[in-house]
Amino acid sequence: MEADRSPLTWWRRKSLRFRLTATASAVLALALAAAASVLVGVLGRALVASTDEVAYQRAREVVALADDGRLSDPVAVSDGTIIQVLDSRGRITHITLGADRLVPLVSAGARREEPPDGRGRFVDGAPYGIPGPLRVVVLHADHGRTVIAARSFKDVADSLTATVHMLAVGTPVILVLLGAASWLIIGRTLRPITALRRGAAEISGTARARRLPVPEARDEVHELATTLNDMLARLEAAEASQRALISDAAHELRSPLASIRLQLEVALGHPDGQEWSETAEGVLEDTLRLSRLAEGMLTLARLDERRRPARWQPVDLAELIEATAARYDETVVKVLAAGPAVVDGDAMDLSRVLVNLLDNAVRHAGAHVGVELRVTGAEAVFTVTDDGPGIPEADRERVFNRFTRLDSSRSRDDGGAGLGLAIVRETVLAHGGSVRLEDASPGLRAVVRLPLSRS
Repeated sequence: MEADRSPLTWWRRKSLRFRLTATASAVLALALAAAASVLVGVLGRALVASTDEVAYQRAREVVALADDGRLSDPVAVSDGTIIQVLDSRGRITHITLGADRLVPLVSAGARREEPPDGRGRFVDGAPYGIPGPLRVVVLHADHGRTVIAARSFKDVADSLTATVHMLAVGTPVILVLLGAASWLIIGRTLRPITALRRGAAEISGTARARRLPVPEARDEVHELATTLNDMLARLEAAEASQRALISDAAHELRSPLASIRLQLEVALGHPDGQEWSETAEGVLEDTLRLSRLAEGMLTLARLDERRRPARWQPVDLAELIEATAARYDETVVKVLAAGPAVVDGDAMDLSRVLVNLLDNAVRHAGAHVGVELRVTGAEAVFTVTDDGPGIPEADRERVFNRFTRLDSSRSRDDGGAGLGLAIVRETVLAHGGSVRLEDASPGLRAVVRLPLSRS
């Protein structure tokens, strides 16, 4: 409970708009306070320096007059600077009108400690009947005389005080206005994100056109919305593919199951006149068909899940082709110009690719099937060619889809479910290669390209 009440937890539970506005306002407050402090400091130092400069100039003028013996009493000064001239014994000999003739503005000890460069110092003017502080400059003249020049700092201090009061009142007002502007601007900036959230909340599992609103501004939110819509498109495509797969699988399963059921029902209904060996053979054939279908679907499921072979090792395609082709009748399947070609991947998966292509070619071949391997650049290319009826060009890409059969002479199969070429393509893609079908005139040629091993 105490952790839930901590300031950090409270802060995290606030909205992004509130946190951004509060952070921006805090930064603005610090910036305004620092700017006001610097402004007052710089202005004060500038006014002090200006006052000291005027007092120093008047003191230098009086020193020059005193050294020339032309100093009058009272000393004539037109800008209100207070002048006191002291002799070597510390007695006041010359003053400006209204200045104190008895008490020096700076004591004897302070005069001895006064720096020779004429830097000013503050002196309280109240003991001398002058309201406010004084800025005093002390210079030394010939014959031990000392010139004291003072200027009232009350007006300057009042100006600084007024500036501080104005900043103390104006800074919070500016901060409030900037905070309100930040709240509105951040809210307007986050509006597309709110629209994305509402659009995502409206998307249901049964929606067909599931898309998020894309803002007109070409900013990060636009890119986010575009990326999310691309993801939704991919999810829709995957969902459609999954629905089609389930529908096709159910259709493919229904046929052998219905055949098995019919054969068993007939056999049980007429047990005396039934040839049980024929029934067993028919049920076994349908069972094998189911087994092949299940194995093909599991293979595709593993490929969809991994997108990469389970084992990744060098595989010599020449040896793999020789070993696989040896399972077939050598008068039908002939290996042509098989040279060494090493690729990276799973030998079992690549063997399944070759078996599927050879089974398909042998099934539809007229007299012979040829397998050729060659190296082209950084790729290993092997082809499986038959002299059968071929496939129309418009259907050569479609046959790689799952559960696809063509209503042509090439559909004379022995129970295939239409998954062989789909497994071939998914496996080749998982190995970083490509596969396509070409016209062999006559017949069909399957061309598989795989990148050579880098090792």
